[in-house]
Amino acid sequence: MSDLVQSVPHAGTAAGGPLLPSPRGPLSAAIVRALREDRPLDGVDVAGVDPWGDDLQVALTVCQELHYRGWRDVDAAREWDPGMVAARVALEDRFLAAVDEACFEPGASVAEELTMLLRAGGGDGVAGHLESAGSHREFADYFAARSIYHLKEGDPHAWVIPRLPAAAKAPFVAVEFDEFGGGHPARVHQELYARLLTDFGLAPGYLAYLDAAPAVVLAPVTLMTALGLRRARRGAVVGHFAATEITSSPGSARMLAGLRRLGAPESVCFFYREHVEADAVHEIVVRDDVIGGLLAAEPGLEVDVVAGIRAFLLVEDRLEAAFLAAWKAGETLMGPSVPPA
Repeated sequence: MSDLVQSVPHAGTAAGGPLLPSPRGPLSAAIVRALREDRPLDGVDVAGVDPWGDDLQVALTVCQELHYRGWRDVDAAREWDPGMVAARVALEDRFLAAVDEACFEPGASVAEELTMLLRAGGGDGVAGHLESAGSHREFADYFAARSIYHLKEGDPHAWVIPRLPAAAKAPFVAVEFDEFGGGHPARVHQELYARLLTDFGLAPGYLAYLDAAPAVVLAPVTLMTALGLRRARRGAVVGHFAATEITSSPGSARMLAGLRRLGAPESVCFFYREHVEADAVHEIVVRDDVIGGLLAAEPGLEVDVVAGIRAFLLVEDRLEAAFLAAWKAGETLMGPSVPPA
């Protein structure tokens, strides 16, 4: 193991988990208040609420996080509080209905979808911009926003493992083994990202940037969690996982080139260098063995796998558009939380 990897500290969090975020509307206010005051939640009304808006996405993040590290000073038993579970399900149903409307298409082929995915990823997106022209502040904006996901990287997809047949489970776990450091705590990708944040002058704490993150930043994480927590969505999780791994290596190569252009320290570059090397192999395993193993055992899930690939692209395309619009306007997506260079 290299000296660099050995030096990566454990990315700890405050005892009991992160702080509850500030509400951004009546839904999130009711849920945060019920947890903060340790009282029952009487139910939430999601009718007419924007599934892509700040209020729903923050409310959903709060409910889902009870299944991860929890919230500081919130009783761990609230994870299975009937009111909180009902609220999470209602919020997820509202969000997933909007995603399904855009992503489900009867008769879609996994082979065709993977071919299009492999052809995608040109240099006109966020990674391409950061590679050729990204400033230190734009990189910092991107890093802060993506910390919402990368500091739990590997975790949302892991919910599906006990729900897979052996032919898909074995290769799926092999890929996740790399995400979790191959048995070495210092190599866990979450830990590598915490070091990247620290060495780029950003806060490395788990969900440290939650209050600054707009809904478009939260949606990729709430989506994969909503899929992962539901056995009925196991095919979509596999599709989402495949899309994540297949697009990771070329995107990471562009990020790495941009960081080297800026003269970023190796400890920052290392996170993306690790993904360039590992995910190039993961692409083949996920495509041939994970998807192949799942569909050999459960061929009826093909449409769900396709939907998972498209769902990944839907939320990622929305996020990329938001980044590029903010940068074109001379602003940052994460606002004043991103320090100047």
